[in-house]
Amino acid sequence: MKKVAIIGSGGAGKSTLAQQLGDLTGIPVYHLDAIHWQPGWVPIGREGLIKEIEKILRCDSWIIDGNYGATMDIRLAQADTIIFLHYKTIRCLYGITKRRIQYRNQTRPDMGKDCPEKLDWKFFNWVRRYNKEKAPAIYERLYDLEDKEIHIFHTPKETRNFLQLTAQQE
Repeated sequence: MKKVAIIGSGGAGKSTLAQQLGDLTGIPVYHLDAIHWQPGWVPIGREGLIKEIEKILRCDSWIIDGNYGATMDIRLAQADTIIFLHYKTIRCLYGITKRRIQYRNQTRPDMGKDCPEKLDWKFFNWVRRYNKEKAPAIYERLYDLEDKEIHIFHTPKETRNFLQLTAQQE
């Protein structure tokens, strides 16, 4: 495990898992939200995001968390390990609501500078529809990949078990 892509719905805990895995393994962690969102919630743009991700992908090891379709295929192609947090919708909605409260008027550590936590209707609906509209395409992408270690976790307990196993191996 040297190049890890973590994907899944908003609120599933991708950034938390990335940081925990990075702490366990010493692999550098990159949060796509922190790259995509410039100060004041200004998006870097598709080409800018691709350029930044290509720089990271040239490194010997990395953990990248996030979805962002513009770079999904190149990240999955280069990863040796893919983790898909496919949690229930209610769990993810709880996750985005909890972090909105937890980081009220603050910028999360995994977010771009000067992007205070917010929860808008568009993002709420994206999370609400993720399992129905986005997850099937993720499974298709994963099915087509070869020579990858793929982990699909449906509960936080499965994810914790993976982290414990990883800690034992390190």
